[in-house]
Amino acid sequence: MEHISVLLNESIDMLQVKDDGIYVDCTLGRGGHSSEILKRCTKGHLYALDCDQTAIDQSTTRLARVGSNFTCIHTPYEKLNEVLDAQGVGKVDGIIMDLGVSSPQFDDGTRGFSYRSDARLDMRMDQSQTLDAWTVVNTYSQEELTRLLKQYGQEPFAYKIAASIVSRRAEHTIDTTFELVDLIKSVLPQKVLNKKGHPAKRSFQAIRMEVNGELDQLQVALEAGIHRLKPGGRLCVITFHSLEDRLVKNAFKAVATPKKVDRRLPATGIEVLEYRFINKKPIIASDEELAANKRSHSAKLRGIERIRESANEEKK
Repeated sequence: MEHISVLLNESIDMLQVKDDGIYVDCTLGRGGHSSEILKRCTKGHLYALDCDQTAIDQSTTRLARVGSNFTCIHTPYEKLNEVLDAQGVGKVDGIIMDLGVSSPQFDDGTRGFSYRSDARLDMRMDQSQTLDAWTVVNTYSQEELTRLLKQYGQEPFAYKIAASIVSRRAEHTIDTTFELVDLIKSVLPQKVLNKKGHPAKRSFQAIRMEVNGELDQLQVALEAGIHRLKPGGRLCVITFHSLEDRLVKNAFKAVATPKKVDRRLPATGIEVLEYRFINKKPIIASDEELAANKRSHSAKLRGIERIRESANEEKK
């Protein structure tokens, strides 16, 4: 069964794909968004990026059934500028980012992303990189572990979990996902364990985000993507938790809202904005999608459109 991307129709509609446009899918995954873009972009070109070689291999076959006007590139999407420069591409008509871990990565228990499957601690989206979850859990200091559990997982018991990790690994290394899950459960109060939701969810999210540098990568890619748009070009981003959504919201707000001015100073003219919000409030999954796909529950879609070039670009 082919994987269906979250908010697929809503995000593709938001892109307003042109027949002869140039598009970038920054997070190819299993090709859900890219396939739909290719169906509509028959005379243009699609550049699809992913740091997971398995995703590249599987999606290339899927996309080839739709068209041949695409290029798949094995790279983290923070390299967006470098990739487009290397391909001789300047501005583009649309960019899409579908963040977080793909369903196939979660479903493959051997990748170590899931707290529901026993596997070596890994969590690398790019399996060619050195840093993995085992390294984070077994070598980071208690202070570093506490920081990332608080910052990325918003875990209220970050200190207790970090302290327990350091204490346990003094006896032997923590090698598997289930070892880590059992350790986390052992330090949480019973009232927390009785709550709905898996008790290790926040910690696993935090470690995964550290391993893959997810927020830093997103910040770099957002800045690059915003400035790579042609007038009329659109950037659409699907997020899955509040930290990602806040970064996207703030990045869009920085370029699509007038800067605050001191009213006591003389007016120097009306600020001409280069971008506009496509939607000020995020789009969420429909009731039908929520019923069919539990992973769509936290998804939010935001979009921005470039409406004109900057004064400096117009002079070139």
